Amino acid sequence: MLVLAHISDLHLDGSARATERAERVRDRLRELPGPIDALLVTGDIADHGTESEYEEAARLLGLRDGDAPFPVLTCPGNHDSRAPYRKALLGLPGAEGPVNSVQVFEDGAVLMCDSSVPGSDEGELDEETYDWIEATLDELDGGLPALLAFHHPPVVLHHPLPDSCRLRRPDRLAALLARRPEIAGLITGHAHTPAATSFAGRPLVTGPGVTWTLRLPWEGDQVADRDAPPGLAFHVLDDAGRLTSHFRVVM
Repeated sequence: MLVLAHISDLHLDGSARATERAERVRDRLRELPGPIDALLVTGDIADHGTESEYEEAARLLGLRDGDAPFPVLTCPGNHDSRAPYRKALLGLPGAEGPVNSVQVFEDGAVLMCDSSVPGSDEGELDEETYDWIEATLDELDGGLPALLAFHHPPVVLHHPLPDSCRLRRPDRLAALLARRPEIAGLITGHAHTPAATSFAGRPLVTGPGVTWTLRLPWEGDQVADRDAPPGLAFHVLDDAGRLTSHFRVVM
């Protein structure tokens, strides 16, 4: 059984508000009495994509000093910038290509995929990323269930804001899923609302936002509920390859 914590959309911008909310969620995860296998962070880690914002994120998440009690797996969102992300968050040379990575566990694998499109709020998994997904799954040889994590949901979530800038070419992703039964589910962010649905016959979960929560049309005219507490999710991938998700707020 694989147990994953999931946060998204920190939008760190140097403000005390953004820092406090991210620290509150980090502290909750580190105080858990039982172990988790990893923390997934599905994009919009920075608000403006600057090196200073990623330096703060690296400190908060324990990526540079190694003090995190679990692996921290990240992928970019539309507010992120690839070269500063690589340099200041991951400690890698600043390059502009997609930022993809895989973590293999005893009971499953997590592929962190870059759906960001430089200069656009919409998302897309490009040819390089699709080739990387196929090659990575080939190496695993179907022996483990796999989760794909990326920023932009490929489905309508019934709010005009996230629906206006979701993942492009969802049919390409659906075709991948049809060829790859080992993919057990999809984990995304971007929408600032916890939601569970399906896509191409697989479970799809969007994580809650740390910085603010999306108000749905029937909840009022104000789009961003900045007073709602930050949220997080726990995903369980069990021995049957079934994905179960639980959501929490952090007071």
